[in-house]
Amino acid sequence: MAEFKYEIVENVALLSESSKGWKKELNRVSWNGREPKYDIREWSPDGDKMGKGITLSDEEAAILKKALAARDDI
Repeated sequence: MAEFKYEIVENVALLSESSKGWKKELNRVSWNGREPKYDIREWSPDGDKMGKGITLSDEEAAILKKALAARDDI
């Protein structure tokens, strides 16, 4: 399996925390030295392990922000 590198460039928001200490976060992450993207995923209490997540470009994040802002039930 190919090794990959990541760097959390900015912690944007803590979305939730499980009873076992895993934290769902919105961060700006640089994957393999590329431009940072918005990233939503769970991180272990020590920050060494991560769960599956979703990565969004700036354009995708802007569309999501607009869609959420337009909803009345949030």
